[in-house]
Amino acid sequence: MSRPLQVLVAAPLSCDPTPVVEAALAAASTTGEGADGDDREVVLHHRPDLLPPQRWVADHRGPDGWRRSDDAEREWQALLAEADVLLGVPGDGPAGLADAVARAPRLTWVQGTAAGAGEQLVGAGLPAADLERLTVTSAAGVHARPLAEFALFGLLAMAKDADRLRAHQASHRWAPRWPLRPLAGQRVLVLGLGGIGRELARMLGALGVEVVGTRRSTGSVPEGVARVVQDDDGDAVEAELAGADAVVSCLPGTGSTRGWLDARRLALLPPHAVVVNVGRGTVVDTGALLAALEAGALRGAVLDVTDPEPLPADHPLWDRTDVVISPHTAALAVDEDDSIVALFADNLVRHLRGEPLLNTVSADRGY
Repeated sequence: MSRPLQVLVAAPLSCDPTPVVEAALAAASTTGEGADGDDREVVLHHRPDLLPPQRWVADHRGPDGWRRSDDAEREWQALLAEADVLLGVPGDGPAGLADAVARAPRLTWVQGTAAGAGEQLVGAGLPAADLERLTVTSAAGVHARPLAEFALFGLLAMAKDADRLRAHQASHRWAPRWPLRPLAGQRVLVLGLGGIGRELARMLGALGVEVVGTRRSTGSVPEGVARVVQDDDGDAVEAELAGADAVVSCLPGTGSTRGWLDARRLALLPPHAVVVNVGRGTVVDTGALLAALEAGALRGAVLDVTDPEPLPADHPLWDRTDVVISPHTAALAVDEDDSIVALFADNLVRHLRGEPLLNTVSADRGY
């Protein structure tokens, strides 16, 4: 009889994953499909007493400086040493991942709770032997709808002059009427047709927006997308910038995307265009963006992420009424942990069946 698969919950959650995981395993065992591994016993260790408390729903790191007692640490290390699978990255960062892999010789798979698990894997700097034995999957897709909604909110806020309306409201001024720009009929360039980009395209398409999306291969065209441009075709993408009413970055933070939206490319946008970033702050050259806004070369910007992050308190972007800033919180939702657990349960069944896992990330690509 094979050794039970040891699954350790390594990040704090706002829900108990046990019922969902057990239900998924029970459903899989009744289908009679897949590899013999379907019937392998799974032992799920969910020990909230050994994990940091959540500061808010969907916080997977816990308070700064939190530490276990000596006894609790010994118990944790014993569980880690036997773990085959982790749900969550300890500390929700590269250092925690590197430490866990070093202390878990049986570990073969880590399900991250962040869409940026690829960046955590790169940052962990694991040796080749560990990379060969380890599969890391991200929570990509879990945050797609909240981030797409935030991007849509930003586009609507700029189209409907929310900044001007708030200024008039603050001064109790019933201003002369003026025309607002409709969102329908606009052309929006979505950089990156991953989960976030596809969900945003679906929403925008339903509102009559022409969506042009970029990705590695053109392939099939997702719902709501008018056409797809290959992202490594720089001339084609830059041509789309020139005709865009808005550009939304859903790109991951990698060496190839760092500073991609720089001064030269921002200058290609028409002066009424809006820049939205719901991917990674490093994709947009912050200095160039500020300069374009100050010069009146853009309508505004909507930023869930910035570079640097956190944005310094004295940064000029804070004081601009044509900029909406979210402290990297637009991805969080009150039911996020439930979605992560559901994704993990699905992947766990796939893992037992020897099927490809969802959202596998690469240390080479960074996503």
